[in-house]
Amino acid sequence: DLEAPPLKQLAVLTCMDARLEPLAFLGLELGDAHIIRNAGGRASDDAIRSIVISNTYLGTNEVLVIHHSGCGMETFTQEEMGKVLREKLNTADGEFINWLSIADRIESVKSDAIHIRHHPLVSKEIKITGYLFHTKTGKLQEVIKL
Repeated sequence: DLEAPPLKQLAVLTCMDARLEPLAFLGLELGDAHIIRNAGGRASDDAIRSIVISNTYLGTNEVLVIHHSGCGMETFTQEEMGKVLREKLNTADGEFINWLSIADRIESVKSDAIHIRHHPLVSKEIKITGYLFHTKTGKLQEVIKL
């Protein structure tokens, strides 16, 4: 019988990587936070949509942006993904999607946190902190606090 609003008033944006268990590495319980997951844990339009709903309707007042070491989004570029899809699916449609690949994991955390902070639909009252999760050690490294 958990309530829909997260008990800790927290939203976590992180990667869909199956090796990551954000509740566990953050020391949270079921119902404590909204967990928003996508490839790379990137601040895509859909992730921001979820953050805005989480804050506006469900009372969250803090967002953690968590990227991680060894992310698959670091293994290709925008151009490479377009080429692969063109070859596999015989279409150029993949070239028109921003795949949000990661060239520098620290910079991607900073960029995503700043993008969320400056988005016109995100409340200026929300605390935003960016982290890098080290998959080999299980440690969180704070990267940026806004």
